Amino acid sequence: MDLYSKRKYLIIGLFSLTAFIITIRLFYIQVLDSSYKISAASNVLRREINYPARGVIFDRNGKLLVFNQAAYDVLITPKEMKTFDTIAFCKIVGVEKEELINEIIKAKNFSRFKPSPIIKQLSSQTFAVLQEQLFKYPGFFIQARTLRQYPSKIAAHVLGYVGEVDQKIIEGNKYYENGDYIGRSGIERAYEDELRGVKGISYKMVDVHQMVKGNFEEGRLDTAAIIGKNLVSTLNGDLQSYGERLLSGKVGSIVAIEPETGEILVLASAPTFDPGLFVGRERSRNYSKLLIDPNKPMLNRAITSSYPPGSTFKLANALIGLQDGLLQSVRYSCNGPNSSPIKCTHNHETPLGLVSAIRESCNSFFWQAFRSEINHFSNPAKGLDAFRNSLLEIGIGKKIGGDLYAETTGSVPTVSFYDKYFGSGGWNSLTIRSLSIGQGELLVTPLQLSNMVSLIANRGYYIAPHLVRSIQDYDGTQDTLKFERHNIDAGRDNYEMIVQGMEQVVEAGTARASAKIDSIIICGKTGTVQNPHGEAHSAFVAFAPKINPKIAIAVYIENGVWGARYAAPIASLIIEKYLKGKIAPSRQHFEDAMINSDLISTMKTETGD
Repeated sequence: MDLYSKRKYLIIGLFSLTAFIITIRLFYIQVLDSSYKISAASNVLRREINYPARGVIFDRNGKLLVFNQAAYDVLITPKEMKTFDTIAFCKIVGVEKEELINEIIKAKNFSRFKPSPIIKQLSSQTFAVLQEQLFKYPGFFIQARTLRQYPSKIAAHVLGYVGEVDQKIIEGNKYYENGDYIGRSGIERAYEDELRGVKGISYKMVDVHQMVKGNFEEGRLDTAAIIGKNLVSTLNGDLQSYGERLLSGKVGSIVAIEPETGEILVLASAPTFDPGLFVGRERSRNYSKLLIDPNKPMLNRAITSSYPPGSTFKLANALIGLQDGLLQSVRYSCNGPNSSPIKCTHNHETPLGLVSAIRESCNSFFWQAFRSEINHFSNPAKGLDAFRNSLLEIGIGKKIGGDLYAETTGSVPTVSFYDKYFGSGGWNSLTIRSLSIGQGELLVTPLQLSNMVSLIANRGYYIAPHLVRSIQDYDGTQDTLKFERHNIDAGRDNYEMIVQGMEQVVEAGTARASAKIDSIIICGKTGTVQNPHGEAHSAFVAFAPKINPKIAIAVYIENGVWGARYAAPIASLIIEKYLKGKIAPSRQHFEDAMINSDLISTMKTETGD
């Protein structure tokens, strides 16, 4: 009896233990395991993101630069996916089988229970075909979104592009989720918060075939998407297009500013590219091609490339000397090509004052002016510090501000820089004399040159250059943006001396044959920039008209031989087109020559590339 009793209790104990284990497991699965709850809920409920239309971008005259077009992403929830005909699916959406499989694997690695995009940016035509066949593909669904379109195919560097977020962005900003898009460069990035709008959420009831059967709880939990805000840019679309035509076949940039407001009229960099290349299914392949292009078309040379300014810098040198009270009446001699220690490019009147020195672009004069500016202080270190601080004040050697997020600083050498190479006290104004004519260690951006000319055109102030004029809210209200004003009080008469010299550059000096326009007084300055790697660079800065200026401009052409060869004609054509609306027949040959010249091919031929 004892033996049978023991067996009975043992069997009862085993059954009780088994029942207890099953009960605990069921409790864990049904109550504690969130993955089970997610999987079960997703059989009847789907959370869908309603992407808002991104704000559109206009030029200053209301011309549409960027708008939206409908597109569709295919998403999957891996846990709900069943075996399906991959070949048939690939034919519908137009992808290779290997690509589809790789995207599904990525989705599974991300989450088996959350939707992930696997095929992005389907056209409306492809969407219509897939929508009819979607019942064959459990776990798959389609989500609507918008893509950027560019009617004029201009200003790629200015407008920027939109790309998919990465994990770093997702972790750093809770707004973004896997598959979202964000502004990656240009205005799209600088004004991302305004352009993106606010996402909405919808909860849909779906059947086992993932077909929508209605809104969950009649939509009471849904939130509406709020469309992005529109931007009115400062660009003149027609002038931007014209500038890009003039730059074709060249490596360089144009920056044109409305001096009174700091609004950028033209910001062109060459070589450029079609901004539409970053839209659609081929965007990744196009990006890779542009990235390895030896001409670097994705580089915005107008705001990120730093160059020696050459003789255009003599205007800044002159302004500093006038601020210090050193150049108002002084006259310096020049022996032309026989000058020492910095030779002049040609023979001209001597001795000469500041106005004539600007007209003749006299190296000897500006070296002696620079020496007096440095030696005006008790030692060269204090002199260079003061000189450098004056440059920073006028926006050279630092980021100017505004809304150009990718702007670089350029470089104005410091005392510590020279101390490192020559030793403390081991250098003086003669050692660093190349700075006087915009060479040596001095580097500026074309944006900084254009801003410097705006300062002179305004006779004493500049507004931080910017690309967006106003923001239009979805309710119709408009917010006009304000940017910082910088006052550089050097005295009206001193600015007028520089203006007079710049006027003579175009009327009778180094740019008289290439930049003069009938009935418009252009004030300019040429620059021929030494280049150890080939032909000299061509630079020109100008503003017009002389009274009540409407445009200030800087043009920089790499390997452009000399200032009046390419940069001056291009700048004068931009000015003429903006102020007169057309190019005079007598200057048509300049337009033809600039548009048809191809320095890139010439350089490749000469170097044997």
